[in-house]
Amino acid sequence: MESLLERVVRDYGLVAAWEQVMAPALHAVGRKWASSGDLYVEVEHLLSWHVSTALRRRAVASPGPFDATNPVVLACVPAEAHTLPLEALAAGLAERGLPYRMFGGAVPAEALIAVVRRSGPAAVVLWSQARSTAAHALATSVADTASGVRGARTTPLVVLAGPGWAGRGPGSAGTGFLRPTGLREALDAILRLYEGLGGSAGRRGRGEDPTGF
Repeated sequence: MESLLERVVRDYGLVAAWEQVMAPALHAVGRKWASSGDLYVEVEHLLSWHVSTALRRRAVASPGPFDATNPVVLACVPAEAHTLPLEALAAGLAERGLPYRMFGGAVPAEALIAVVRRSGPAAVVLWSQARSTAAHALATSVADTASGVRGARTTPLVVLAGPGWAGRGPGSAGTGFLRPTGLREALDAILRLYEGLGGSAGRRGRGEDPTGF
């Protein structure tokens, strides 16, 4: 399985491998597990492990970021433990030479706000797999959290990633938020954000949406 996944990523590219092979396979196994009790839990765990390994290897093998300042912060909301989509995004960012910091699953709200204040991210990606985990108030708080020196403080673009954000919420207004429909759209939007910044630190003030959404 390991060699198969690596070959798929190499031959078709990371985005196509995730959107057309890895994610559909994970969804199919998840549905089988859900309909069969615990009979297929070992298959789901095995596949998840190998997918995670392939994604992390891709990230490590990619060139380092052109500028480590103002990274993209990747985190699951406090009640969310699914990290594989964020790992796919991390690998895609690494391929494009964009800086990121991965904080993984179920990040407490207070810790996430502290990270934003300290690191001054250009964007914060919040993953929610189900509506029951979507933390709308937290997303708004992150979008309002400023960092930087006095007189030049900036706030991050908040990327609401995952099906849990469907429906009305902070992203509905559009200002300061982005709700991508997939990995490719998220990567393209974040790349445009950095291109608009010239690959450097800092972000435009709230109210300007560099992605056009």
